[in-house]
Amino acid sequence: MTVSCRFTVNGSPVYGHFAPMRRLLDVVRAECGLTATKEGCGEGECGSCAVLLDGALVNSCLVPIAEVDGREVTTLEGLRTDDPLFAAFAASGGTQCGICTPGMIMAARALLNDCPHPDLSEIRRALSGNLCRCTGYTGIYAAIRAAAGQGGE
Repeated sequence: MTVSCRFTVNGSPVYGHFAPMRRLLDVVRAECGLTATKEGCGEGECGSCAVLLDGALVNSCLVPIAEVDGREVTTLEGLRTDDPLFAAFAASGGTQCGICTPGMIMAARALLNDCPHPDLSEIRRALSGNLCRCTGYTGIYAAIRAAAGQGGE
């Protein structure tokens, strides 16, 4: 059994017939060719697969494609190339192995969309669903503060 599904990814229309429980993560990577979204755990525990769904942060490994019909998906590739998070993550050492980075940036973008000048406790709370196996949180927090115009300290 398949379902028809129409949605947009980074502003581009997507239409297809999919198994209803196929994960958004798999469709984004395999059907759309957008591989920045990573599978870390496949259980919604690490945040590596985070994307924005109608502007809300979700773990794409937990979203069945049938739930995406008529909606807007934004992946890392869909952010503006001049998004200050990119430069801030590079300058602050917010990237290490890179597995968590796309999800961290998407979580940070969701936070900054809602709260342009977060304090450290708000940043920690917003990223609490994202795990960095390299324990690089200091650089990540500094990057988000820098992107918010608060300096990297």
